[in-house]
Amino acid sequence: MPQLLDGKTALILGVANKWSLAYAIAQAFRREGAKVILTFQGERLKQTVEELGAEVGAAQIFECDVTKPEDLARLAELGRLDVVVHSIAFANREDLSRPFVETSRDGFLLAQEVSVYSLLSVARATAPLMTDGGAIMTLTYLGSTRVLTNYNVMGVAKAGLEAAVRYLASELGEKKIRVNAISAGPVKTASARGIKDFSKILELVSSKAPLRRNTDPAEVADMAVFLASDLGRGVTGDVLFVDSGFHIMGL
Repeated sequence: MPQLLDGKTALILGVANKWSLAYAIAQAFRREGAKVILTFQGERLKQTVEELGAEVGAAQIFECDVTKPEDLARLAELGRLDVVVHSIAFANREDLSRPFVETSRDGFLLAQEVSVYSLLSVARATAPLMTDGGAIMTLTYLGSTRVLTNYNVMGVAKAGLEAAVRYLASELGEKKIRVNAISAGPVKTASARGIKDFSKILELVSSKAPLRRNTDPAEVADMAVFLASDLGRGVTGDVLFVDSGFHIMGL
């Protein structure tokens, strides 16, 4: 079977460590023949992302803080792109452990800026580089539509993110750019460990999901390959679940 992403160039934002979903996606993209560009935020993460980039065979490592307009403007230097993966989210740890009603104004706005608005700003910066169409995708979670204990302000942010996906898909479709979200089941990433009692979530999902197990990052990565490839050419504005079926369950 031919490599599904042969000849495509993919920008992946959000690789932080080898447990991150973005790293799994980078591995899958390289396996399928894509040229991969990774970003890092600040000197603290530069060496880590450089090492991960070397492991995966990334063509370039690029500094980009999505809250800085000057960094976003520099994305134009990358040249033609076919795929953009937005794997960026953040909320203050205290806002994920105290009652949602006690969320601070600054904490709420920070979560919205980093987790939601960054998709718009990245799409605005990279869409002109997709001269022959392309695919933009982001990562979301079930807490966008259901109340999940301790997910709090991030659940509200993910709801906004999914709405942004639909509006971007509508506007960018005429440029042959598809925009989608992957709703992954809980995975032991560094960011997930910031959620109080995360281990209990893993136990619940593995006991209740139809497949009776948690999500493998490689499964999320393969869905990203589908969306980035021509196999996903008719899919846009959607949220695709990779969570062992947990989202269909009631009690």
